[in-house]
Amino acid sequence: MKKYLWIICICSLGAATFNQEMQAYIESLKTEAKSHDSGFVDFSASEGQRIFTTKNIGRDNQKLSCESCHSSNLQQNGRNVFTGKVLPPLAPSANAESLRDPKQVQKWLKRNFKDVYLREGSAKEKGDVLYYILTK
Repeated sequence: MKKYLWIICICSLGAATFNQEMQAYIESLKTEAKSHDSGFVDFSASEGQRIFTTKNIGRDNQKLSCESCHSSNLQQNGRNVFTGKVLPPLAPSANAESLRDPKQVQKWLKRNFKDVYLREGSAKEKGDVLYYILTK
């Protein structure tokens, strides 16, 4: 039994995690999500993937998803479809600065949800997307 516990502990050390500031932001999103849905338990990376990849009629009446700018491989650079600006990888495994600063994360989640969905994302949606990005 101890052997299996060690294996689980060692494997979890390699998993990506949020820094302390981002964890506090995640906790605030959880509190907000729980206030809107008493059945809320936790965010879902698979739901985040669905949100990230689903195309919608967004800004400038274009059919967009988050992948439109960030690509399907979050470990590679993306390109903003509106400005042509190169975007660094979103995956923390490829970009140590990704998902580190809650103020920047909040700013870009707000902007990007408005571009793709023409509205600000809910706390649950934001948390789901962040969990998805963290898996990359």
